[in-house]
Amino acid sequence: MGGHYEFEPESPQAFDGAVEKLTGLRESIDTLDKELLRLLNQRAALSLEVGRIKAGSSDLVFKPFREKEVLANLAAANPGPLPETHLRAIYREIFSSSRALQRPQRVSYLGPEGTFSYFAGVQFLGRAVDFLPEPDIPSVFKAVASGRAELGIIPLENSLQGTVGQSLDHFLQQKVYIQSEIFCRISHSLLGRSGPLSSVRTVYSHPQPLAQCSGWLRSMLPHANVVPMESTAAAAKRVAEIEEEGAAAIGHSGLASILGLDILASGIEDLGDNWTRFVLIAGSPSDASLSRAARDKTSMLFTVPDKPGSLVGVLATLAKSGINMKKLESRPMRGETWKYVFFVDVECDLEQDAYAETLKELEHACHSLRILGSYPSGPYLDVTGQTADKESAA
Repeated sequence: MGGHYEFEPESPQAFDGAVEKLTGLRESIDTLDKELLRLLNQRAALSLEVGRIKAGSSDLVFKPFREKEVLANLAAANPGPLPETHLRAIYREIFSSSRALQRPQRVSYLGPEGTFSYFAGVQFLGRAVDFLPEPDIPSVFKAVASGRAELGIIPLENSLQGTVGQSLDHFLQQKVYIQSEIFCRISHSLLGRSGPLSSVRTVYSHPQPLAQCSGWLRSMLPHANVVPMESTAAAAKRVAEIEEEGAAAIGHSGLASILGLDILASGIEDLGDNWTRFVLIAGSPSDASLSRAARDKTSMLFTVPDKPGSLVGVLATLAKSGINMKKLESRPMRGETWKYVFFVDVECDLEQDAYAETLKELEHACHSLRILGSYPSGPYLDVTGQTADKESAA
């Protein structure tokens, strides 16, 4: 049996006091907003002045070392209660606006809008960017190499499926340089028209997500036909635009709102800890001259003479110099049967004076050697729509 409870209503005086306090707090917030607006415009004026000084220069507007240094200093000085993740998100948009005020920034990516490359670019570079969708990864490289785009966003490797071989291959063919890296958490959703899962007969997506969700597909849609496409967004766009009964696509959940689709299932990747490493490329090397931030990594391509011990000699040179190698990948050279090129990441700035002798030894040990870039280690961003943002050095 339920009891009878009586509640004492708040007194009119207490209610009036709360309203008065809220009014005072809102007035304080309005005052602070006006001050923030004044300071933001003052900062924007300085960015415009920087743009005028650089007018006509081919210097890149994007300065990953400087931006990382500013974010690290702000995070260290932040007393709270503003969370560090919020602080970093706010300043990424401030940086984005600042770059756009200096010079419009064109960034190519594997399109169309809604791919994970697109969401990685928005999260890292902000929204004050002219994003240029490309039909495939080779076109992203060509857009940057030709100068049609200042930067390009390239998926390089996935924590579950390994290296994106096509990306490595095009570093051989185009003269581009790595500016920065981003680690993005990936989560996949099944998108389509409303209806039960049992009605899905065909699933479209990029080969990587199809592989990352293969266990779920076998379990939940064992009879569905799986069709690879050039991108997750292209797959979702096909489902949205073509009246195909039982069609669905695997991609970012944000595609649902962009294309007017329903989310039939979410978090369908086989393993939850799914990250993709993207790199930002440009037509010239990065510049750290105005920053004290460390160049944490160097990426390079090399070939070795066709004789026993050649590769061992290169690895021994790195080990002797105390250089930690993070990645070693071999790729066949196009047009050269049984010839291979090696892609390597090391944890240092090989272009520093301290490694001048090491670099000479590497050049002597290799048949050819090309430095793709020295750059800061990238942040870990959550592009799934959830909240997670950490610096890899943390």
